[in-house]
Amino acid sequence: MAVNRRKDKVPLRIDGSTWATIEFLISEYWSPEQIAGWMKLEMDISVSHEWIYRHILVDKQSGGDLYRHLRCRKKRKKRYGSNDRREEIRNKVSIDERPPIVETKERLGDWEADTIIGKRHKQAIVSVTERKSRLSLIYKVEQKTSDQVTKAISKLLFPIKHNVQTVTSDNGKEFAGHEVLAKKLGAEFYFAHPYSSFERGLNENTSGLIRQYFPNDRDFTTITNEEIIRTIKKLNNRPRKCLGFKTPNHVFFVGANCCT
Repeated sequence: MAVNRRKDKVPLRIDGSTWATIEFLISEYWSPEQIAGWMKLEMDISVSHEWIYRHILVDKQSGGDLYRHLRCRKKRKKRYGSNDRREEIRNKVSIDERPPIVETKERLGDWEADTIIGKRHKQAIVSVTERKSRLSLIYKVEQKTSDQVTKAISKLLFPIKHNVQTVTSDNGKEFAGHEVLAKKLGAEFYFAHPYSSFERGLNENTSGLIRQYFPNDRDFTTITNEEIIRTIKKLNNRPRKCLGFKTPNHVFFVGANCCT
């Protein structure tokens, strides 16, 4: 009886329209923390991420599928490829020589590059991520060759070359065209130490985000340009906790305009 009286007297703190907005953002692969932070910043609505997680759990128990849009927590598998052939890259510049300011993430223009392999090693996605703003750009290639990866990175970064100061990658032989890219972009290209993925932690995390849209069992030959463009928009219009719940697009382009 006490519970029923309380229900009659106390209005619901979060109404149905708010939950509808939350569920829509979950379906867009926003995390509960991103949703809570963005709604507080942009809508002046206080919803804790714990409440959102609880809502997702209740939805799952009742047969819903909201939980399927949460980040995968499985450990990532080791990358494919033969490590003993990575030393074929000539004139590599070690990350040890990279300017210390890159590590601080205080300026725009420092990028990390990576590749994501499709099912049965058919085709790949080339990704570049800007360290300060978390802006992510992706491009699909038919083969993970040095020539195709070099062209892909050039197409992604050349239009904004005025905001490209450094690029850092792993030691995969697909980055053998680093000297061509450095010259074309007017930037410095650096290589992380072998078996040191933590030196490119941002790019590793971004690859996990991209896998939400193109999972391990996805045949990359079926990916369309429209899907690539849609994924870029979703990644860069998603608020980030590390950015004060601003979006990568906002931080990169507003920040870039302030610096020019």
